[in-house]
Amino acid sequence: MIFRAKGLRVTIILIAVGLVLLTLGGEILVRGSVRTAEAFGVSPLLIGLTLVGFGTSTPELVTSVMAAFRDAPGIAIGNVVGSNTANILLILGVTAMMAPLAVRPKAFRRDAFVLAASTVACVAAVMAGELQRWMGFALIAGLGAYMVFAYLNERTNPAEAGGESPAPRQPLRAVLPHVLLAVGGIVLTIFGARLLVDGAIVLAESLGVSDTVIGLTIVAVGTSLPELVACVIAAWRGHSDVALGNVIGSNIYNTLGILGVTAAIRPVTVPPEVAAFDIWILAAATALLLVFLRTRWRLERWESGVLMVGYCSYIAYLVAGA
Repeated sequence: MIFRAKGLRVTIILIAVGLVLLTLGGEILVRGSVRTAEAFGVSPLLIGLTLVGFGTSTPELVTSVMAAFRDAPGIAIGNVVGSNTANILLILGVTAMMAPLAVRPKAFRRDAFVLAASTVACVAAVMAGELQRWMGFALIAGLGAYMVFAYLNERTNPAEAGGESPAPRQPLRAVLPHVLLAVGGIVLTIFGARLLVDGAIVLAESLGVSDTVIGLTIVAVGTSLPELVACVIAAWRGHSDVALGNVIGSNIYNTLGILGVTAAIRPVTVPPEVAAFDIWILAAATALLLVFLRTRWRLERWESGVLMVGYCSYIAYLVAGA
């Protein structure tokens, strides 16, 4: 492990560098992948449901897989549970405090059901005590079914799909730079994940806390920074539906995709503290969000305050118990 001989200050700096590389690599990967798909004539709708969705979740995915191979289940699972909790309580809390977030009833009925179902599946998998390979493949299948359903649903409503048609195909020579850009994003993401995971493990040992606490806090919030920036910008520009959709979509991808791929590649033992407490915080946060959105079809400022107070209380509990 590359951090063993480093001091605590250097470890923290390298963790920060890892987060920057993760964020930058994920952004480059999304841009390269989208441009490659467009060059091959893939429809913008399908790009949005697949490449952009997976691409923006790449930091969490690579981090969880890397942690699983480093025998750090607290980071592998804590990253997903913590990121989803932060997405709801922190990111939506901050975003809705800037401007109330409205939701379209039709989109809510579709995505809220999938969000609730994926959260229930996550709770069931965590309570089993170990994420086995068959569970991973089942979660991946669920994500695939959701993408197919969402694609078909949007195609039946051209106005919501934007009426966009595929771009004309480009010659192979014009596609190559986009492919290289995507590959470069993958390299940066993998290297950033290695710095982040190794640093988080050493930091936990240095502070005398479990890697689960680090995974639920520093790693989770760090890998959620792209969503935070995207949501704040969307809210600032008046696109509240984009901000809300970003978080709901991210949580669905995190649960079904990241946990699924991680378990399919390498089964992970669930830390007892996650099964006993943290997964229920996520379930409660999800239920609270759905209740808030269902009333008047928007997330009000006072409701965002409740979310942020809840997140601060949760983090304070984790730190106090560390």
